[in-house]
Amino acid sequence: MAKKSMVNREVKREKLVAQHASKRAALKAVINDQEKPIEERFAATLKLAEMPRNSSAVRLHNRCQLTGRPHAYYRKLKLSRIMLRDLASFGQIPGMVKSSW
Repeated sequence: MAKKSMVNREVKREKLVAQHASKRAALKAVINDQEKPIEERFAATLKLAEMPRNSSAVRLHNRCQLTGRPHAYYRKLKLSRIMLRDLASFGQIPGMVKSSW
């Protein structure tokens, strides 16, 4: 089980990303628009830099929904490899069985 503080930090980041997503997208559109004057683009860059760092989607890290484990994460199932194996061996995931030979 991951530390509660790390899981809570990720939840906080997810909220910030959702809250600031539209404003960040608008500023990035201004910055990337070559038709705009350089002063306006530079001002948008400064406004983007003033925004909270944790509002950037790049800072999010995938974690297991059950344990919070950050490594060996399966995106499709939103689980770590350990929980995937446990749930599969108990028959909790339809169509998946633990391999043995």
